[in-house]
Amino acid sequence: MVDMKKAGKAGRMEMPEQPAVVRRNNFDEVALGYSKEDAMAEASRCIQCRVPRCVEGCPVNINIPVFIDLVAKGEANAAAEKIFETNLLPAICGRVCPQETQCEELCILGRKGQPIAIGRLERYAADEMRKTGKSCKIGDSSEKSAGCNKSPTDKNVAVIGSGPAGLTAAADLAKMGHNVTIFESLHLPGGVLTYGIPAFRLPKDIVGAEIQDVLDLGVALKTDYVVGRIKTLDEIADAYDAVFLGTGAGLPNFMGIEGENLNGVYSANEFLTRVNLMKAYQPDANTMIKKGKRVVVVGGGNVAMDAARCALRLGADKVTVVYRRSDAELPARREEIEHAKHEGIDFCFLANPTKIIGDYGDGTPQNRRFDAKAVECIRMELGEPDESGRRSPVPVKGSEFTMDADVVIIAIGTSPNPLIYKGASDVGQTKRGTVVVNDKLQTTRSNIFAGGDIVTGAATVISAMGAGKKAAKEIDEFLKKK
Repeated sequence: MVDMKKAGKAGRMEMPEQPAVVRRNNFDEVALGYSKEDAMAEASRCIQCRVPRCVEGCPVNINIPVFIDLVAKGEANAAAEKIFETNLLPAICGRVCPQETQCEELCILGRKGQPIAIGRLERYAADEMRKTGKSCKIGDSSEKSAGCNKSPTDKNVAVIGSGPAGLTAAADLAKMGHNVTIFESLHLPGGVLTYGIPAFRLPKDIVGAEIQDVLDLGVALKTDYVVGRIKTLDEIADAYDAVFLGTGAGLPNFMGIEGENLNGVYSANEFLTRVNLMKAYQPDANTMIKKGKRVVVVGGGNVAMDAARCALRLGADKVTVVYRRSDAELPARREEIEHAKHEGIDFCFLANPTKIIGDYGDGTPQNRRFDAKAVECIRMELGEPDESGRRSPVPVKGSEFTMDADVVIIAIGTSPNPLIYKGASDVGQTKRGTVVVNDKLQTTRSNIFAGGDIVTGAATVISAMGAGKKAAKEIDEFLKKK
């Protein structure tokens, strides 16, 4: 029986969370996960459709009805094994993937009430398996295990980038029997999972454990290896039978306004990397970061929400998100927006910065300063729809205003890092810096494939994983023909 005191609209089980007044002061995970009782109750709501459209909405094609039925029966480990057949990162996906616009959006229960909490149940199954000390490793004799692989081949595949796309491609290629080596430019693997998403949304021990599952398939890992510096992409491609390029979109975009070079102005990438990868929030951290008292974050996506919530936890008195459209157009997940609001973050809608104002001291050499002290903005109104279908923001003449800010974080998107193209003579790119691929995710050099944000531009974790799976399949076919 569903406990209706715990359940939300249409019986959907709510997930326990840290209270907002507590969590805004720590980096511990906000969502606390389902109990066994709550998970079984939520899973029991599934009506086991004859044509499960939820699976159509999953980029990695998890057999959702089967794993949910196993959760409903109290068989969490079996449910996790079923998920592992197609996804080696379920605890990660269950926490950060936008299920509300993918699998859950297609759930038939959502037509009259709330859909099954597929992501929360995926997280539950993965976490429960981890608690038992079990994981999916190569050599497991179980037919259900994702570790069961085909006979070894003599083919060597290089995977460049260890983010969601690279990890997924590497895992699938290893299970296909190929020798796989991941090249990662940073000192820790995981890409955006490690440096971008804060621990209060995605604990790093979870990331580490699921990356280890991939490595346990026999995948080799080389960190601190910058392709384009140590070796070029051409040299890597010459040395390996095939290459998967999954380096993401890590180059931050800026607005090109006055004052972006002042002290206290960060790209969201740099700010989050210092916080998440370099642990700037820990008391004994040696990482340099300015902990502002009045922080302005420019942008409205998930990265902007992450940056704003990190700034709050670092001790800011006031954090304001400035977004040039309205609340209705915010591209971030609604759950993350509501979490930010509950934690006390302010939103300034229909506004856009025009310049960052600096504090230059009294002008004397000994007192000269170059610190941000305020942001000048202009009011916006929504005009005609742009190419994406959203109404374009238009400045309102004469509506400028200022707000105090000693830290400004620019979170308006990212692009692929052009360094990867240094020495990549046969790989075509678009004007946006993304890689040109065909319908098989094959680049203009036949043995180099690419997927994820480096192809699409900044997108979601699960879409990158879907690209990694597709690329692995296409690389396998390519190697068989070769």
